[in-house]
Amino acid sequence: MPTNLAVKDALLEKALKAGGLRTKKETVTKALEEFIQRRQQRKILRAMGSIEFREGWGYKTDRQDRTSRR
Repeated sequence: MPTNLAVKDALLEKALKAGGLRTKKETVTKALEEFIQRRQQRKILRAMGSIEFREGWGYKTDRQDRTSRR
């Protein structure tokens, strides 16, 4: 999808150097990918501490039970 963006030249040059990328397109694409990844990670971090596990649950025991069923 062709898009025209007004991005500050100095900012784009810093991003090009920091990312070690060759083109403006690569730089903007990488920046968007990283932005999305960070936002998804924030959702995961917000969920931490909000999941309740059953009392007495042990991940090692559960893992052993699953492997013995194979």
